[in-house]
Amino acid sequence: GWQVSMKSGSLSYILPCNRLPVQLMSQVRVYSSNGQKKDLGSEDSNGSARGEALHKVETGRQDTTNAGQKPSSPKQPIQVKVKAVLKKREYGPKYTQNNFITGVRAINEFCLKSSDLDQLRKIKRRSPHDDTETFTVYLRSDVEAKSLEVWGSPEALARERKRRKEAEIKYRENLFRNQRLLWEYKEFFGNTKPRSSTAAMFFKGPGKVVMVAICINGLNFFFKLLAWVYTGSASMFSEAIHSLADTCNQALLALGISQSARTPDPSHPYGFTNMRYIASLISGVGIFMMGAGLSWYHGIIGLLHPHPVESLLWAYCILAGSLVSEGATLLVAINEIRRSARAKGLSFYQYVVQSRDPSTNVVLLEDAAAVLSVAVAATCMGLTSLTGNPYYDSVGSLGVGTLLGTVSAFLIYTNTEALLGRSIEPEQLQRLTELLESDPVVRAIHDVKATDMGMSKVRFKAEVDFDGRVVTRSYLEKQDIEQLLQEIQQVKTLEELEAFMLKHGDNIIDTLGAEVDRLEKDLKQRNPDVRHVDLEIL
Repeated sequence: GWQVSMKSGSLSYILPCNRLPVQLMSQVRVYSSNGQKKDLGSEDSNGSARGEALHKVETGRQDTTNAGQKPSSPKQPIQVKVKAVLKKREYGPKYTQNNFITGVRAINEFCLKSSDLDQLRKIKRRSPHDDTETFTVYLRSDVEAKSLEVWGSPEALARERKRRKEAEIKYRENLFRNQRLLWEYKEFFGNTKPRSSTAAMFFKGPGKVVMVAICINGLNFFFKLLAWVYTGSASMFSEAIHSLADTCNQALLALGISQSARTPDPSHPYGFTNMRYIASLISGVGIFMMGAGLSWYHGIIGLLHPHPVESLLWAYCILAGSLVSEGATLLVAINEIRRSARAKGLSFYQYVVQSRDPSTNVVLLEDAAAVLSVAVAATCMGLTSLTGNPYYDSVGSLGVGTLLGTVSAFLIYTNTEALLGRSIEPEQLQRLTELLESDPVVRAIHDVKATDMGMSKVRFKAEVDFDGRVVTRSYLEKQDIEQLLQEIQQVKTLEELEAFMLKHGDNIIDTLGAEVDRLEKDLKQRNPDVRHVDLEIL
């Protein structure tokens, strides 16, 4: 009988035997049944004592068992080779010694000056921004040590942080008051103040369409209101309410356009582009409540309590002028949508249904409804003039209200879908997926999501299974193989091997990060609408 037991790191190997196990620490020793032993490495004193004691017990049992039997030929010792492994390093729940920190964070979080950072080690790393390739970072441990040197103790640093936090809160509280002061003294800027980018938005594109619609609908409301006061026509009242609703809603659209031009801030890192959809959604609700609701109400009152209608000559004239003005605004909106749809490679219908430009869509639908409602109102008023029956006029008011309700329902639906974050077209998603899968560094992609964030901005997300061999080969292609081979040949100890692997392992991780940046850049070039790319490594 023989017995072997060894332990390397935390892994213990025990060969099957009906004897007591022998366990050695960081050493391999082979025992044979004839009492011979062979060391395959150095052992500690504790392991030696345990081995000798157990060997004596084993020898005594063997002599008892073999009593009365003929001696057999000695057996060859069994040798087992075990690979050495590094001891697992415990980092604890929080380990920040190797963390990098930017200069801005070092100054803000540790209350340092830029001159304090000049004495620290500067490390060049890949930049996360598209406009720069590298940027300078510092070791967090160096920054922490420097902050303690400057402030003397952690308590003093905490007091300074608290003081700066209170000053920041006080500044935010006074921000509104400062803005009001600037507004009061804005005349001191004179003509030297450059025109803001927000004001420039209303001289082209959707902003121009909205401003033209506001002016025309405001004039239409004024003249229609005078016609209703003169004639008492229910249809004319509905038309006046319709123009008022359009004017208010388009003013709301103008507010949404101006708010959408705001630059992103820490509270809204993806910007304010969805303000256009929010304004369009509120506009749809306003059309339903004010336009459709009042038109239905006035039509129902006219049916329940009909009254004769006065001369409709002036009403016809105002409706004719309104038809011309609303038609002109409608043509402006149609031309703008055609131009934008052509630039996106979409048809007119697809561009409207997908609500690519909510502001122009609202103007288009409101003006189309206005043209149709003028036709409905004129028809019903003509029937009333011919027959003398006021019920036709009230029916016209109900027809205008129904038309406005349909438009508002469409606007509410399309803008709600856009705010919920719908996916892009399957064809576009397929092209982006094929681009990733055709790259040699990618093995597979999973959980692909491409969300339309509004105003031609797409956020793409996917979990990517990278091919480590291709990434490593990409790293080796940039290295001097002869020098790398010499480094490998100089490795003699576990410490040298660990240092070699840590050095090149860090560089391989940087190569993987560069591959991720390259894929993100390719995705944005393939589809310019893709503004944000999140590639998660499996």
